[in-house]
This record gives sequence, C-alpha cells and structure tokens, in this order.
Amino acid sequence: MEASDSHAPDLAPLSAAERRRLFLDGARQALSGPAFFVAVALVGVGGLAKAAGFPPAAAFLSTLLIWAGPAQVLFFGAIGAKTALPAVAVTITLSSIRLLPMCLSILPMLRSQGVRRRTIFLAAHFVAVTVWVESLRRLPDVRRERRVPFFFGFAITCIAVSALFTQAGYFLTAALPTPLAVGVLFLTPVYFLSTLVRGARAPVDWLAMAFGLALAPLTQAYVGGGLDLLVLGLVGGTGAYAVGRFVTARKAEGGL
Repeated sequence: MEASDSHAPDLAPLSAAERRRLFLDGARQALSGPAFFVAVALVGVGGLAKAAGFPPAAAFLSTLLIWAGPAQVLFFGAIGAKTALPAVAVTITLSSIRLLPMCLSILPMLRSQGVRRRTIFLAAHFVAVTVWVESLRRLPDVRRERRVPFFFGFAITCIAVSALFTQAGYFLTAALPTPLAVGVLFLTPVYFLSTLVRGARAPVDWLAMAFGLALAPLTQAYVGGGLDLLVLGLVGGTGAYAVGRFVTARKAEGGL
C-alpha cells in the first residue's frame, strides 16, 4: 500500500471494485494473525456466558454488540452473581470509558472528503484494543481516502472471527480448568503489549510503556471500578510525554 500524505488532496471517489479490494485486503491482514489472537482470548467469555445461564446465541451476540473482552467478562460475571441490572449497566459503562481515548486517536485518521459522519460513528463501535493498536500501525501506510474500506475489512473480520470463537468457547471452556481459562483471557493484554513493543520507535514510546507497567498495580489497587485504565493512560501518558519533552529540550540545549 502507498504511504499516506496528510497534505495531499483527496482523490476521486473510489469505485465499488476498489472499495471491495481494500475491504478484502483489510480482512486478509486481520486473518494473518491479529483476528485469531483476540479471538482466542474471547474463548473464555463463552464459558462465562454458559456459567451465567445464558443461551448459546448470547455468547455470540455479546461479542458482536459489546466487542470488549473485559466488559463481557464483567457482564456475564455480574449476571452470574445476580447483581442488580442498574449496577451492571454502570459497571459496563465505566469499564468502556477506557475505549474513548482509542476512538479519539483512530477516528480522525478515517476522516476524508466524502466520508459521512454516520460512517465515522459506526467505525467507533469497532474500536477495541486489538483493532486500535493495529490501526495505529497500519493506517498511516494507507492513503487517507482508502482507509475507511480497509479499516472496516480489518475490524469486521476481527469481530466476526472473535464471535465464532466466543460461541465455540460456550461449548468448550466448561471442560477447561479455571487457571487455563483465565490464561486464555490473558492473551489479549500480552498480545497488546508485544504489539506496542514492536511498533515503538521514539524514546517517549518506551517511556509510556514503562510508566504504564509501573503504575498499573497502583491504579488497579487504589482506583479500580473500571476507571483504572483511564487514569493509568492519563497519568502515565502525560508523564511520559513530559519527561520526553524535558529530555529533548536538554539535548537541544546541549547541542547549542
């Protein structure tokens, strides 16, 4: 794919054949690995749906409609514990606040001439951890006017494969030991961190990861409630940015 040029004008509208090609290219790249990493992590969600007394279709639909592993775990776990529905709704809402900064960083990359606002709103539903981190890595190499069909091909493939694996987990994870089921869910953050390490280039990238890993236990212990990741991102990201700017300024002064 051609490298994007943020200063280049938008080209003529894409033909249906070109949109289809870009969509399939996104799907192909998702099937090269990312879709299966997140899908395996959601196998355990299917087991939670079964334990909570939901029918098989609920496991499948939870991935299509919620599309966030932690929120799905909270949902089925809370229902299984007979938590009041208003409390479940508040908990899921708080856990999903962490996705807001991801949307704010990805959606502007999809905007171009001819892209409707409702298309951008629809794209927001597909932004989850894996889609976010892979979009940050892949979209800059796609020309702006071609990003929307590519993004939907990638994201829809990820969510479709994950929904199928969640459905399979409904029937399979009952036989898994609890530690193994928890380990399967842990694959997503491991994949997320490894992808960030692979894409890190500037020193501030490494600082942000170091700050995040150091502060994660503290925010989990003292914040919690679904807000820990949001606070972690704000504090750790801002701290990494500030330190990075300070180091850059000191280097510049030393070079004068």
